[in-house]
Amino acid sequence: MTLFAPGSTQRLVVKVGSALLVDADGRVRRDWLATLVADVAERVAAGQQVAIVSSGAIALGARRLALPKGGRASLEDAQAAAATGQIALAQVWAELLADHRLAAAQMLVTLGDLEDRRRYLNAAATLGRLLALGAVPILNENDSVATEEIRFGDNDRLAARVAQAAGADGVVLLSDVDGLYDANPATHPGARHIARVERIDAVAGMADATSGSGLGSGGMMSKIAAARIATAAGIPFAIASGRVDRPLSGERVHTLFVAERTATARKAWLAGGLTAAGSIRIDAGATAALAGGGSLLAAGIVAVEGGFGRGDLVTIDGPAGPVARGLAEYDAAEARRLIGHRSDAQAAILGYAPRAAVVHRNHLALL
Repeated sequence: MTLFAPGSTQRLVVKVGSALLVDADGRVRRDWLATLVADVAERVAAGQQVAIVSSGAIALGARRLALPKGGRASLEDAQAAAATGQIALAQVWAELLADHRLAAAQMLVTLGDLEDRRRYLNAAATLGRLLALGAVPILNENDSVATEEIRFGDNDRLAARVAQAAGADGVVLLSDVDGLYDANPATHPGARHIARVERIDAVAGMADATSGSGLGSGGMMSKIAAARIATAAGIPFAIASGRVDRPLSGERVHTLFVAERTATARKAWLAGGLTAAGSIRIDAGATAALAGGGSLLAAGIVAVEGGFGRGDLVTIDGPAGPVARGLAEYDAAEARRLIGHRSDAQAAILGYAPRAAVVHRNHLALL
């Protein structure tokens, strides 16, 4: 079956890696890109809405500025390369899409744009309007202002978060590999290709962090992390090779990560968050209560870490690891005072009537 064919998928996000867009000399692979745009145009004509997450700005800008190490020798170099390369990259996309009478629209986003709820909703509204108008949004992380501490770090996870914001029905990562293998095929010639993944936890240990081209920032680990974000939001996710012309046409070898469950838009946003202001460790009883649809109560808390405030996103860790993410009803100092205490003792500790939970189930998403 063709990857997320128009008849089965109304809205698609396609991520294109740096190694596909830019050659080893730092030049745009325009002839190949034209074949991908032809695929996109064909899908749009068939009624599918397509958004593209495009890498390549840093690699392209590094050549124009003659920067060492592909523009990644320092954060300042990467920011300068991104600022220079992004304008050239957008121009190429716009020209090639215009050849098919399609309008390109550029959106540069930061981690905060998709982690802050209000800004996330604004980005989602813009994406939705552009797609409804028949434009092809071209998205990238705004690397010219992003810092090491506040950034996605790779466009794989950005693509998954964009898919959530866009309400997409599928994500395709076009890469220099044709999917997931049970070992690194570059070093293990007999590695077996995995065509379908039902549970990500079963394959997470097969990936490494290496970017085969040296141009990008992602490896298979970042792709699996992106798959986890998308599938948790009910969005199927595929990794396919872009080392062919017309990579979205015909039968293609790929790995499909099956959507594990559906989620409300708010809970998908919570589960897919990449930053958290702190963490709360809980016991086995509280872990079971959350799995059964309950809220997090202070009686089940073992420890509180970080300096979060009320309303901040926190991770919730059970005895075996992370189990949920949610919005705290108390700040960290108050939560620490409540550790292990039942509701009937909390008013005396706080000096006011306690809230219903430390993290309410309506503001909590299981992982």
